[in-house]
Amino acid sequence: MKGFNKWLLLVLALVLALAVGLTGCGANDSADVDVPDDAPELTVLTVGASVTPHAEILAELKDELAAEGIELKIVEFTDYVTPNTALDSGELDANFFQHVPYLDNFNEENGTDLVSVFPVHFEPLTIYAGKSDDLSNIADGAKVAIPSDPTNGARSLLLLEAEGLITLGDDLGMTATPQDIVENPHNIEIVEAEAAAVPRLLDDVDFAVINGNNALAGDVDPARALASESADSEAADLYANVIVVKAGNENDAAIQKLVNALKSETLRSWILERYEGIVVPVF
Repeated sequence: MKGFNKWLLLVLALVLALAVGLTGCGANDSADVDVPDDAPELTVLTVGASVTPHAEILAELKDELAAEGIELKIVEFTDYVTPNTALDSGELDANFFQHVPYLDNFNEENGTDLVSVFPVHFEPLTIYAGKSDDLSNIADGAKVAIPSDPTNGARSLLLLEAEGLITLGDDLGMTATPQDIVENPHNIEIVEAEAAAVPRLLDDVDFAVINGNNALAGDVDPARALASESADSEAADLYANVIVVKAGNENDAAIQKLVNALKSETLRSWILERYEGIVVPVF
């Protein structure tokens, strides 16, 4: 029995030593997490955005907003409907992908009450070189690809008119269509295609008019750019991409911190350098 007792005491001692060791490991793990007692709790701000350039622009603000007590959560979308329905339902605090004419139309068709709080950037339509690269020496019958949707189509025609390539009927503005061309000295053939598909036509046409996000998505070389909508054009004013919230949340503290971060000269310079004129800040 004495031998048994000695063996039992030895086992108990080993168990006790193991328990103390495990407790010590747990204490060390906790000590490695350096969380100040007075660290403020971050407010999560969830913003839906198109992948390019919207989510990229927002990502540049994460550190600055964290210093302001805001954890910016970016949710990427590839369509133009879900970000608004998610904002209306409260799944998002804001979104960033659209211009005001689209927003107004969405509200009217869906009975939503979403509002713009800050214009961030404009994605100018640009004429890119395809098989030809000289707008001042266009071959007769040259093909020019433009987006087929009414908004970007009208903008494309206005840009072609601004470059002296065609003349449109009077006072058409954003309602212009190819049928409204009244003078076409070079017999330009307008090739209409879905906006996202226009970059893929560059090698098959003489010139193509492409909007900023599709030029980025299509990896179009900025060096092929020949002419763009000006920053003071009607389109720049109408089609600036905006931060949108649900009505009543315009003055929310986290939203205002986001707006203030977007206004920085640092971000403005970053956009100009990063996108080389394909995306232009309007603030």
